[in-house]
Formats: sequence, structure tokens, C-alpha cells
Amino acid sequence: MSVPVGYHWHLRRLMAERGLFATTELVPLLAQRGVRLSREQVYRLVTGIPERLSLATLAALCDILGATPGDLVEPYRKPSSARPASRLSARRAAGPVALAPDPAPPEVAAPAPLPRPRRARIAPRP
Repeated sequence: MSVPVGYHWHLRRLMAERGLFATTELVPLLAQRGVRLSREQVYRLVTGIPERLSLATLAALCDILGATPGDLVEPYRKPSSARPASRLSARRAAGPVALAPDPAPPEVAAPAPLPRPRRARIAPRP
């Protein structure tokens, strides 16, 4: 049986703690460390949760932010549907798990999305 896990990506929080508030500030810092990413790629890296990340990029981010990989990525166990009691009892008897039991609430609430602008209608001249 597979155990569903997820992770929290804390890059934006760590950047803010270090006084980096614009994603474009990371582009030259990464380039100095040999990681060439476009500003669009860096924006997606900061604002989203990456599915894949090279170790070179992770090492560069850790160096820039003075952090460890554990500071950037926090794994957790996803809540799943009801499990049979026997398996749950066996897991509890096995001892503590290194993963957090529940996802932690975000420390900084994400801003509400801005409303999309309405398409302009061009009226014929009178």
C-alpha cells in the first residue's frame, strides 16, 4: 500500500525573510552560481510548487538564502480515506514517522486573486 505524501515549498517565505521581494532579484543571483533560468522560470519557481527541481538549482537557492534543503521543502503525509484498523495499528506500533502528520497551514495567507479585466467593446462612431 502506498502512503500519499506531499510537500510545502517555502521559497517565497524564505526570500521575504532575507529581504528579497521581487522574483527578478533571483535571476542574477542564480546566474552567478551557474544556474541560468529565465525570469519566467524563476517566477514559476517562486510562486508555484515545483514538480521537478535540479540539484544544482536547489543548491544555488540554499546558498543564496543561507538555508538548507529542509528549510525549502517540508514533506508531510496527506490525509487519506479510511484505512483498515489493522494497518493503522501496525503503523502506530512501528513508532514515529519523520513526516509531519498533517499539512501545516500557510504562514502567510496568499492574497486573493485580482478580478480579471473585462474585454473592451468598440462602439461604432456616430
